[in-house]
Amino acid sequence: MSHPTRFLGGLSVVIALAITVAPARVSAAQADVINLNPCNSAAVSQPFAPWGDLAWYELAPGGDFETSTWALSGGAQRVPGSEPYAATGSLGSWSLKLPAGSSAQSPPMCVDAAYPSARFFIAGTGVVAVTIVDGNVDIPAGIAVAGSNWLPTPVMLTSSAVAAATSNGVAQVSLSLTGLTGSARVDDVFIDPWQRG
Repeated sequence: MSHPTRFLGGLSVVIALAITVAPARVSAAQADVINLNPCNSAAVSQPFAPWGDLAWYELAPGGDFETSTWALSGGAQRVPGSEPYAATGSLGSWSLKLPAGSSAQSPPMCVDAAYPSARFFIAGTGVVAVTIVDGNVDIPAGIAVAGSNWLPTPVMLTSSAVAAATSNGVAQVSLSLTGLTGSARVDDVFIDPWQRG
């Protein structure tokens, strides 16, 4: 009776090892197909280090909302006031207000498999949906919940590898933020190109 038990125990160990090793093989295969170099040489910093995120990020185009470069609709608007941490290196004067039903879309930016995630600061009330716009295709990246104080959002995957794989390794995509409920404030939108200093 113990022999089948030992067999099943051994089989579970083999399956666990296969699951552990499989992601490494997939990553290596993807690295052969998709360009892992950043699309541009924008300055990078560690804006979320005070919250334990030591990744290096670059500011999305117009992501500090100090100028009017994002396409706004449905009541989205730039408003005075900024996140208080000076995450871009200096304290800003503006942020983005996203009431329910409104949306804002960034200018296009170059992404490839080296741009896996996005993160920003949020405050106010409600929920904001984050989408990657690749041409006419919308790829959901996550949601952010606003609170009374400015805080960083969770890390959101940009699906850049998917977009890049369909367009010879690089793609021009935009970030789209949509107010789902309440009235949230957003500031300092960053992209992580997986550069580590």
